[in-house]
Amino acid sequence: MDWPLRFGIFLAPFHPVGQNPTLALHDDLAWITELDRLGYDEAWVGEHHSAGYEIIASPEVFIATAAERTQRIRLGTGVSSLPYHHPLMLADRMVLLDHLTKGRVMLGCGPGALPSDAYMMGIEVAKQRDMMEQGLEAILRLLEGETVTMETDWFTLREARLQLLPYTRPRMEVAVAAQVSPSGPRAAGRSGCSLLSIGATTQGGFDLLGAHWDVMEERSQQFGTAIDRKAWRLVAPVHVAETKEQAYKDVEFGLAQWVDYFQRVAALPLAPESSDAGVLADDMNASGFAVIGTPDDVAAQIERLIEQSGGFGTFLCMGHDWADRAATLRSYGLLAREVFPRFQDSARTTTSSRDWAVENRPEFIGAAGAAIMNAIQHHHEEKAEREGSATTAD
Repeated sequence: MDWPLRFGIFLAPFHPVGQNPTLALHDDLAWITELDRLGYDEAWVGEHHSAGYEIIASPEVFIATAAERTQRIRLGTGVSSLPYHHPLMLADRMVLLDHLTKGRVMLGCGPGALPSDAYMMGIEVAKQRDMMEQGLEAILRLLEGETVTMETDWFTLREARLQLLPYTRPRMEVAVAAQVSPSGPRAAGRSGCSLLSIGATTQGGFDLLGAHWDVMEERSQQFGTAIDRKAWRLVAPVHVAETKEQAYKDVEFGLAQWVDYFQRVAALPLAPESSDAGVLADDMNASGFAVIGTPDDVAAQIERLIEQSGGFGTFLCMGHDWADRAATLRSYGLLAREVFPRFQDSARTTTSSRDWAVENRPEFIGAAGAAIMNAIQHHHEEKAEREGSATTAD
């Protein structure tokens, strides 16, 4: 790729049941604050309402709090489940956030991930993707300053308009989530939105990366919209340490619980049924779904994703509690120090400057040594001259 890769986090979050939820939420805020300090570019915050693990109900409220504690990191809803919200209300809240953050907010859109959420609201799962596309159309028109009259079987807009236009002109960035089905790329391509590939390293998601971008291009051409690979985000779970052995030891803390959640609650089997963290880590590494190892292993995963996708703009680490908080923060620090420079061309000039200095060291040291000897000789000459003048005067 001929552009620098950006990095961020996709924070659902995933907190095993039984722990202190208040502490977990405040840890998430502290986590984003630390990522801001480390130079991460983005944080995407999820919306969920059941099942006990993904406990942020309102990404907008969370983002407003995180924005006050950070300086530069961009903050997105990852994602807002459009069937759960009247389009005018969600668009209005996002515009407010856009002003409060002075342009650091992004709107991520999806149909809703947990069937249990939809069940509680009486929403038919089969209708969620169509509802998302209808909601997205309305939100985009509102954000672009239109007066919208629109009626569907689940919302009505009558001469609806935003009383406050976005801080970001013409509007904040809007991204559409994609897993395996083409519904995300179809909606994103039609509307000229960014693509957020949440399942980029699952077997189905990885295999379809190229096909998804083909859908984006086809729909973009069909509807006359503009799309950009640099706005494409790929999500992958990783945990790194100084050695692979240490990374495996770290994830004994919570990997098995995370896998159990996906197998029994989220109905998305990602690894064999086992409570042995080592067995799980071996399988997830071997399948290419996750990286549990070293920064070099993550760099190899990114190269693999670049080749499969044809190029993208941002690598998002999936947030999780595989390791304890200290080991997790060390993992993100290692990525920032050792992986960012490889894909941002930020260490090339310092390395070449060092190498140039090494290559020319004999010449430079010789010149420096000659300068020192000249200074010493000059000092002695001055001293002798002063002593000679003093003797003549006597």
